[in-house]
Amino acid sequence: MEITDVKIRKIIAEGRLRAVVSVTFDDMLAVHDIKIVQGDERLFVAMPSRRDENGVFRDIVHPISPSSRQLLEGTILDAYSRQLAMIEAEECKTQVE
Repeated sequence: MEITDVKIRKIIAEGRLRAVVSVTFDDMLAVHDIKIVQGDERLFVAMPSRRDENGVFRDIVHPISPSSRQLLEGTILDAYSRQLAMIEAEECKTQVE
């Protein structure tokens, strides 16, 4: 399965939540509400989840293997970095004009 699109839906500057992302696989399946979160040491990707009857959050969808998680997280964080760079470039361009 190939990641064919990553959309940074919302960038957030408050608290630990940094962005909400949608990922498309094979141009056929979209997973929404993936979150980019600032951890104590680094950014990480939190998959969509819901609270079960015991109050514990459970992922609704998630990578099965460590290598697939690493690929997904790397792709999402790269897209996030590119989006931040584009925003920063636009802000610099606006300030110069």
